[in-house]
Amino acid sequence: MNAPDRFELFLLEEGQHKITIVPDAKAANSILITFEKEDHTLGNLIRSYLLKDSRVLFAAYKIEHPLFAKFVMRIQTADEYDPKLALKEACVRIMKTLDKVSNAFQEEWDLNNMEDDYN
Repeated sequence: MNAPDRFELFLLEEGQHKITIVPDAKAANSILITFEKEDHTLGNLIRSYLLKDSRVLFAAYKIEHPLFAKFVMRIQTADEYDPKLALKEACVRIMKTLDKVSNAFQEEWDLNNMEDDYN
């Protein structure tokens, strides 16, 4: 079969970078970011958080081939706002949200276990 081995979908090769950022020559104040060993899960999450920022004019990603875990994201921001900073701030907001979800899950888990102990 043509599909790559499963480990190739998440293990970086020797010397391979997780992300590569280059300026986008097609539009002012925009960058292209290549994410290696990632898929729609991360791409759509980052894109959705970027678009919540009013200073982000455009954010989209594409997966160039369905068999390879790699996507390219384009971010364009207002003139006074660095697209790299927009990406960083979106990632910080994602981590805060995931931390809240993790804490809420842990609280529910602990309550459920306490309930089981009394029954």
